[in-house]
Amino acid sequence: MDIDVLGALAVRENGVSITPTAPKPRQVLALLALHADQVVPVSALIEELWGGLPPRSARTTLQTYVLQLRALIATALEGSDTSRTAKDVLVTLPGGYLLSGGGGASDVREFERLSGLGYRAMDAGDHPGGARLLREALALWSGPAFADVQGGVQLDMEIRRLEETRLCALDQRIEADLRLGRHRELLAELTVLVSRYRTHENLHGQFMLALHRSGRRGEALDVYQRLRTTLVRDLGLEPSGALRRLQRSILMAGPEGGAPAAVGAGAGAVGSTRVERLVRV
Repeated sequence: MDIDVLGALAVRENGVSITPTAPKPRQVLALLALHADQVVPVSALIEELWGGLPPRSARTTLQTYVLQLRALIATALEGSDTSRTAKDVLVTLPGGYLLSGGGGASDVREFERLSGLGYRAMDAGDHPGGARLLREALALWSGPAFADVQGGVQLDMEIRRLEETRLCALDQRIEADLRLGRHRELLAELTVLVSRYRTHENLHGQFMLALHRSGRRGEALDVYQRLRTTLVRDLGLEPSGALRRLQRSILMAGPEGGAPAAVGAGAGAVGSTRVERLVRV
């Protein structure tokens, strides 16, 4: 079974789609696919489908959705050389259901594997390797997780968790690229990111560094001022001490238009310290 959830939901058994079009069975499959090879409790599935107000027929209706999914699985298995049946793929167990992946591919698991390798490469000082692995991990995302699924309580929680893992990988990949001197190449991407995540301090700190190293000191300071205005207005917070130190380091550095190499000599931490040690998320 091949499972993709980092974008549109796509689940294939024997190369054939088993993704239903009806919203409720689609939700059931989405939650089972995300937790493939693990038991998903009936209670979690009911909460996903109906929140805190399930109908009296909730369990019976859920069983109907499971039967619909098994019908799609049975069709996909027709003509295959496997001995698996639909009940072997979507298994009923005490208290819940399990979707058996059968050793197939899962984009979430591959993302977690690659990003984990990327983090370890970064910790070991292998910034080229870290950048490459994290870029490969992020390339698995084709859009927001479960982009075409109408999520309930459980899926919404999982979507937020997955988005946070994506942001962590993105943050580390940008850090690796900054370490490799790719500040100019990052400017367009960071322009979009700070517009999308208007209170994300680490992304703003990375944007400030990239601008400053590109000889655009004034714009780097403008990024700080815009972030501070947003934080104070929307959250009643001042920027973190680390980000204020980064701003002061840029202020103390050479004039705008100076060689980016001067950042390391003139600003100390700005040029040489890992961004996540300068600014917190």
